[in-house]
Formats: sequence, structure tokens, C-alpha cells
Amino acid sequence: MQTLTAAEAVATLASDATVVIGGSGGGHAVPEALLEALEERYLTTAEPRDLTTIHPVGLGDKKSRGAHRLRHKGLLKRVVCGTVVDAPGIGEAAARGDLELFTVPQGSLSQLMRDSAARRPGLITSVGVGTYVDPRLGGGSQGAPSDRPPSEAVDLDGEDYILYRSVRPDAAFLRGTTADERGNVSMEGEAYFGEMLSMAQATRNNGGRVVVQVARVVPAGTIPPKTVKIPYFLVDDIVVVPDQPTTYTTPVSPAFAGAERVEIGSLPPLPAGTRGLIARRAARELTPGAVCNLGSGISTGVSLAAAEQGVLDAVTLTNEQGLNGGLPASGLDAGAAVNYDAMLDQPYQFDFYDGGGLDIAFLSFAEVSARGDVNISRFGGRIVGVGGFVNISQGARKVVFSGTLTAGGLEVAWDRAAQRLSVVTEGRSQRFVEAVEQISFSGPLSQRRGQTILFVTERCVFSLDADGLTLVEVAPGIDVARDIAPHVGFAFRIADDCRPMDPALFDASY
Repeated sequence: MQTLTAAEAVATLASDATVVIGGSGGGHAVPEALLEALEERYLTTAEPRDLTTIHPVGLGDKKSRGAHRLRHKGLLKRVVCGTVVDAPGIGEAAARGDLELFTVPQGSLSQLMRDSAARRPGLITSVGVGTYVDPRLGGGSQGAPSDRPPSEAVDLDGEDYILYRSVRPDAAFLRGTTADERGNVSMEGEAYFGEMLSMAQATRNNGGRVVVQVARVVPAGTIPPKTVKIPYFLVDDIVVVPDQPTTYTTPVSPAFAGAERVEIGSLPPLPAGTRGLIARRAARELTPGAVCNLGSGISTGVSLAAAEQGVLDAVTLTNEQGLNGGLPASGLDAGAAVNYDAMLDQPYQFDFYDGGGLDIAFLSFAEVSARGDVNISRFGGRIVGVGGFVNISQGARKVVFSGTLTAGGLEVAWDRAAQRLSVVTEGRSQRFVEAVEQISFSGPLSQRRGQTILFVTERCVFSLDADGLTLVEVAPGIDVARDIAPHVGFAFRIADDCRPMDPALFDASY
């Protein structure tokens, strides 16, 4: 093991190399110094070129950091990841055809790192069958055409599956907190474990080079052995960045690291308006003892709503990054959590999800179709990807999808005295459409699996059954013929027992 600067660590990376990158979302254990140094090398020397990068989770601050740094034409040939929502430059480059982009399920990529470490042929999974990541339906391709997609369709005993081929990395860019002089790495200060060990093993077993960014180096033998996440014999180079932040927006957080607990009363309130309202209504689906996942967007507010309603301790909230219990974070810090009970390596969290361990999942939607398909991956010309959405939505027994009925300029008002909701300005875009642009969740297959599906909006709630969507709740003051039907691009049924949404939800939100 040797200690190098970030520039020295990336200086020998060759063109056409395959690089696996650790980290999650908004800077959680992201080796930012290495990505910055790689960008600087390319802008200075035009080398390396035509890299393939693989990272299960989206990486970036939605502006300039993370994977966004690698957007420059010629630097990347191919990106395989869960989402590019955090790195808009990658999505834009893919849309121009400057690179190949495959956005595939975060959990499948995470598990594939473990299978690649063992040099197995790949990962066989049913996750994603019937969605746009299915090789029969495009294989997750979002950019330039490719003659070597990362997956293929397979049939086992008459059932459809997807095979993700094993990865052979030339380099791994990883992050920890502390390294000792031998190269053992611990992650005690990180908000996320991810699949750092699996990436290191996969790279080492395929003859590649493992580079780990850390905050400090300590004498050999001073890291407690049980806290070592990456053992020394897997590590080639250490890059020390003393001021590496816990996340992009949180410089240091012992709470995200699990080193201290916070008072629930000190947490920020739910946002006012539709976001808070929808989160509060979604949280009404929580049941005592339920193990749940909270997705991004509006659904991150469910944790705050649960705390507000005093039911947080009666349920177990999890996120796909491996945090179990406590209160998942929101905003750019989403993927972290406070007061959690356990942090698992990400592949094991997805094993639990894929196996049906979730009682309820709270997820967002961009588009919903007449048959209950959901799109979050590509819409309005914007490439997003799916992150853990496919694993979560397919594996949970019940899924509560959240979003506004229309988008783009929507404004509603609540008359507290009259206890009535009114639409002041309707959104410019319909979200409930005859057919979605991409299928991120298959309504018909969910019915075959026996899942319970709800769609929660600011003015109504739909359920899904074999015949499509049924209206089951309507906000006080909302007229179905005037305020709902014209803004839904298909016919829907109205339940015989359709009921009003609870006015208390609106009193608390407006």
C-alpha cells in the first residue's frame, strides 16, 4: 500500500478502463477528490479516454460534483448505473448520443458487485422483468446504441429472468474514514457502507487496482479489527483528504455516522402545501410493526409525518442504502438516516427487499398509466433512471405511490373555515396518462404478484386492481367531473364507498 495524492492516484488510469465507483447520492462516502482529479487530468491532457464507469447509486449534488464531473465528451464511453438524477451532465451527454448509458436497478448492480467478486458468470434475477430494464424491452439503454448490453434475457423453467453479466474492473475508486499504515480501511465516519468490500474484492480478483480515499492514516494495529471494512491486502493506494465531508451538504455529522442520536423534536417540520399534505396522507397507511422503505421526492416526508403523528417508534423505516430503523434523511442528504439501529452493506439490504421483506414501500411517480404502470425513469426529454425503485416496488407487499395529479405550475388552496380545497391554477402537464413513456413499474405484473397499490395525490387517492385505477378518496370541495376527470387521460372507476379525505390533513398542511 502507498499513500498518494489524488492526482497521482488517477495518473496511471488507462484509456478504455472499467472503473467501479463507490458512494451514494449526495456525497455519502463518494470519493470526490478522485473524481475531481480525474476530471482535471482529462481537461489538461485529454487522457484517459473512453472509460466505462459502473456505480450502483447515482453520484452527485445535481449541479457540479460526483459523476457529473466526468461528463466531458470523450472521457466516458459507457456508464452503467442506477440513476443519473444526481449528475445531470451524464444524462445530457447520453441524450446527445455522446456515450452509452444503461440505467438499471440499483439493487441488481449492488448484488452484481458481490457476484463479480466471486467471478461468477453474473447475477440472475426477476427484478425488472416487464419494465424498461428488461432486455426484451430495451435493457435499460438510455444513450448511444451499444453492441454489448450489460444484460440478457434468460428463461428458467418457463419463467422470465434477467442475467446481468459479471464485471471485471480495472480500477476501483472507493472511500473510507480511516486507514492504518498497512492499508486496512474502516468506515466509522461514513453515512453509508454500500458495496465497498465487494468492489474491492471484484477489482483485486480481476487484477485491477484499488484506490481508497480516507480522512486520516493511523499507526498499524490501532483500528479495531471488527471495524475494518476493507482489509489491507485488497488496497493498493490511499489518498488522504482530511476535510472530506459526511455528505455534500453536511460537513460533519456524527448522527449520520451513527455515533450519536438526535432529538426528534429538533427535526425540521414537514413543508407546507401539497408536499406536506401528500406525505401526511401517505403516512396514514403505516401500520404497527410494518417494515417500510421510503423513496425519494415527496415520499421522504413520510418519515417526518410519522414522527409528527407519534407513530415513528411503531414502525421500522429503512432505505435501500442499508439503513434500518430511525429516521431517513431527506433532500440532498436522502440516503442517510439518524437514530438508526443498523447499517448493512447495500447488497444485503436488497436481498431482503427482493425476497419480499418489505411490508410497505412509499415511492414517488412521474407518470401513471391506465393499467397502473408507473414511470420515473425518463419523461419530458429528461433521463433519470430508476435507482432502487424497481427492486423496492416489485418486492414490497404494498406500495403507496405519491405525487401531484398534474405538474408544472399547480397551485391549490385550502379554506380552513369552509373546510374546502380548491384548484387555483391547474398544472400544465398531465401525470395520469393513457400510456407512460417508460415502464419503471408494471401494473399488470403487480396484480399477478398480489400487491396492494395506492396512488396518493393532493386532491384524491386511487387504488389499483385488475381492471385499472379506482377512485377511493376525494378531497373536500373537489368535484370529480370538474377537478379530476379532465386531468386524467383515461377512464377510471369510482368506488361505491368512495370517501372524503380527512380535513385534518389539510388543516395541518396549509
